[in-house]
This record gives sequence, structure tokens and C-alpha cells, in this order.
Amino acid sequence: MMGSPPDNSQPSDLMPGLMLDDMRLEREARAGFWPNHVLTDYFDAWLNSRPNDTALIAHRTDQGTETRLTYAELDVHVNNIAANLTRMGVQPGDVVSYQLPNRWEFVALLLACIRIGAVSNPLMPIFRRRELEFMVGRVGAKILIVPAIFRNFDHAAMAGKLQPALPALEHVIIVDGQSEQSFAVQLLAAPASQPASNASLTPNQVLKVMYTSGTTGEPKGVMHTSNTLLSTIIALVDRIGVTGKDVMFVPTPFAHSFGFVYGIMLSVHLGIPLVTLDVWKPATAITLMERHGVTFSFGTPPFLSDLAYFPSVRQRKLDNLRLFLASGAPIPRALAREAERNFGLKVEVAFGMTELGIVSATDPARPDLGRDSDGYDLASCETRIVDAERRELPPGSAGSLECRGSSTFVGYHRRPDLYAVDAEGWFDTGDLAKKNAAGCLQIVGRKKDIIIRGGENIPVVEVEKLIHEMPQVREAALIAMPDPRLGERVCAYIATHADAPLSLTEVVEFLEGRGLARQYLPERLELVEDLPKTPSGKIQKYLLREQAARLTV
Repeated sequence: MMGSPPDNSQPSDLMPGLMLDDMRLEREARAGFWPNHVLTDYFDAWLNSRPNDTALIAHRTDQGTETRLTYAELDVHVNNIAANLTRMGVQPGDVVSYQLPNRWEFVALLLACIRIGAVSNPLMPIFRRRELEFMVGRVGAKILIVPAIFRNFDHAAMAGKLQPALPALEHVIIVDGQSEQSFAVQLLAAPASQPASNASLTPNQVLKVMYTSGTTGEPKGVMHTSNTLLSTIIALVDRIGVTGKDVMFVPTPFAHSFGFVYGIMLSVHLGIPLVTLDVWKPATAITLMERHGVTFSFGTPPFLSDLAYFPSVRQRKLDNLRLFLASGAPIPRALAREAERNFGLKVEVAFGMTELGIVSATDPARPDLGRDSDGYDLASCETRIVDAERRELPPGSAGSLECRGSSTFVGYHRRPDLYAVDAEGWFDTGDLAKKNAAGCLQIVGRKKDIIIRGGENIPVVEVEKLIHEMPQVREAALIAMPDPRLGERVCAYIATHADAPLSLTEVVEFLEGRGLARQYLPERLELVEDLPKTPSGKIQKYLLREQAARLTV
């Protein structure tokens, strides 16, 4: 169906002045897992074979409307945007920044940038002036596209204030804008003449620069190519059994790696309808899944929790929903059981990160391997557990998680000093993990999240999973609390269902009943309404650490 791969006569030209090293090219040639296609190759195939099929259904919350676009209708927008970006001076290798929620304009912009060889820089809608000034300035974007107003915040006014500080930023385009800066006027209108550039991205050129989500310190601009991203999509589709017959619902922000890659790119790769909404509301999500016969969805555990515990959810017509892929945080077993009972679906688990895409996933065809792990390696990536001297450890031993493979990113934008990939392709993820005898991966925690109490390492993730089994608990996180004698003690931050009361004594007695060692028990409980999270649902433990630094037993 795909025909001949596009010409890739300059495979090492990532971006102007940035080259892909020969060792990486040789390693990938031996592996043979890079597809040597770009996303628009797949889009054009569906456009030519079934132009009137639905490509995208996007719900807009502030208007209560849905936009449904066929491949043919979406293609018109893509071509107009591509031509107008060219008219406005965007050249191959230039960066286009866009800070948009999950709306059809985001998808059209991505495809248009690929058509003209531009690099996409998607930005989370939650980012404000400080983040945008750093990120848009660092990538040197010529154009920034933002909504006029989103969730009662004036993005247009914020973007306008950026231009004096960012000399490379030539244009600010406003979705729903009323002036000459309007998205409709500047990008959607059919150009009078000048066609779009024919300089489409090649498979090994940088497709996107995406900044890490901010669960740690300064964000880093992770660079990926079409080959690195498509390789992980192909491997994941093969593992979890998603096919061209599925209908996908995407609650995760498109501007997050998970939503960008396994939402937009996966749907285009398979040619399946993508259903989404711009503001997360469980009631709206359930209505959309009912209306459009959604079969597959994914996201962090909070998304699944909101659906599984939604009132009267068993009375809703969600019989088509067969699979939910959970990633981004450990999924409580009680939540998985509740979702499977309410929907009759399978909950699979995956582990990944912006730099690598999804690394491992459980297998619907191998239930014997269990759901208590993060699955085993995808074909696009291999993992190993090593000690402090980088010697590989045997099954059952916890150590540093290193990964390598076709999905490994190609660098941090303008920060080559941070690119911790060795000559053999191994990348230190910063995670602590172990494997069982079957090769299934289990994340123990982040190195920075380690709690060391009197010289004893606390198994943070294991304790958090046990706490999640308490019926009162909605979400929980273990954080190190400084102690003058032991160095650190364990503080549990917990949010309960419907603000149910919970005491430290109850938590301790529950954990002791599960056979947990006494030195692993929390010694302080902080009840909170919600844990701080990134827009994609990851708990921001660094914020909790800042709070815990002021606590005592």
C-alpha cells in the first residue's frame, strides 16, 4: 500500500547544523526497524484510498460542538496551512511553535509542518509566559500559534508580550482571533498563488522538539525523527493488538508525548478515527465514547479512575470499549479490576518516557505474565538493569534502568552536553527497576525519588501500590521527609475518595496487615484534596518534596 519509501539521500541531516552520527545509522541499518516513512506518507495513502472516511472528531468544550473531518476535508486545511506557512517565510528546518489544546487545528498544523519540512514544537496549554519565553526562545521559532482564550486564560495577550523579548519570533497567530493575526485569515484561507514548499521532512530529520513535562527541573527539548517515533508506534500496535478496525479516544493532551505519538501519529499510521476533547470532563468523555463506538483508549491512571468510578457508568452503552492502555504512573490493581468489571475491557500497562517513547508493555495475548509488571520490551527497544559500575544485574535485583533501540531520541535541542547515550546506544533513564525471570520490567522508582531511612532504601513504588489498595484512597505518593537522626523518614501524601477520613494509624495497620517491613512504614500522613500533577496526569513529586522539606515527625 505504501509504495516506495521516500528518497532519503541525506539521512544524517537532522536539522540545519545538526547531524545524526554514523554509528547510530549503522546500528539502525542492522536492526532494520526504522520504516523510512514520514507521517504524511500514511495520511496520503488513506486520502487516496478512502478520502471520505472519518479522520478526526474533536469536541470543543466552550462551544459544546464537535468538528468531524474526513481525510479529504482535513487535507484541504493541511495544504492551505502549508502554503501559508511557506508564504510567511517558514523554510525547511525552521521551527513552528504551537500552544493548542486537543482541537483539529493541532492535527492540521502537524501534518502541514511535515509537508514543508518544518519542525514542530508543541507546547502544553498550561504553560505561561515564563515557560514560553524559555521554550520558544530556545528553539528560535519564527511563528507561534495560540488560542485566543482557553480555560479563561488570555493566551493571545500573553503571546503578544513575548515578541519584544524574542527577536526570532516574527509572527503570532491566534486561533479564534479577530484581527489580521487570525488563524483563519493567515493560515486557513486559500493562498492566491505561491504553493507550499515541496521540501517535505525526510524520515531521519527532526520532526518535533518537545519539552519534557516539568516533573523535575529545567525542561529539556527532546528531539525525535519520523523514524524514531514510527518505530515505537509499529512495535506497540503489534504488542497490544490495535488494528485498522479500531476507533480511538484520546484524552491525553496532544502537546504531551503520549498524546502526540500514540494519539495523532498512531491514528494516522493505522488510518483509524481519532476522537478527542479539549477539556477533560468524564461525563463528556463517556458520551463521546458511546456516540462514536470507541474501542480503544489510553492515558494515565487518573483518566481511567474518573471513568471507572463515574456514577451509573455500568448503565452506559460502552460495549465496544475493549482496551485501555495505562501509562505515566503505576496503576493500582483495585482500579484495574474496577475498570475491567465496569467496562468488560482489558487494562494493559506500559512504561515509557519522552526520550524513548513506550519501552515496554504488557501483552493481551500473554495474561500468564500478569499485570503487576510494566510488561516486557517492545521490539523497538531493549532494556537492561545495571549496578553503579554498569554491570548487568540478574533477575530480581534492582538497579539502574538503561534502554537502547530504534525509538531512542536523537538529542536535546541545543544541549548536546546532556545527551547521555553511550557509544553502544545505551541511555540511562534515571529510573530504578528490576526484571523477573520472564523478562518483565518493574519500575521501582526514580533515582531522585529514593527515600533512604537510616541507610535502608525504601521501595517507594511497592509501598504506594499497597496504599492504593485501601478502599478510601484515590491517589497516594511517598515522599522523603528530612530527619536529623535517620537522614530521611517516610511521609505519605494521600487524597481520598469523597474526602473520606483516614488516619496514619489506619494506614500503618493496613500495611502491617499486608506484611510490610516496619522500617518501610509511613511516619507522617498529609491528607490533601489532590496531588499536584502535570497536565498529562503525572504526579509532580518535586513539589511535594519542597513541602515535605519543612515537615517533621
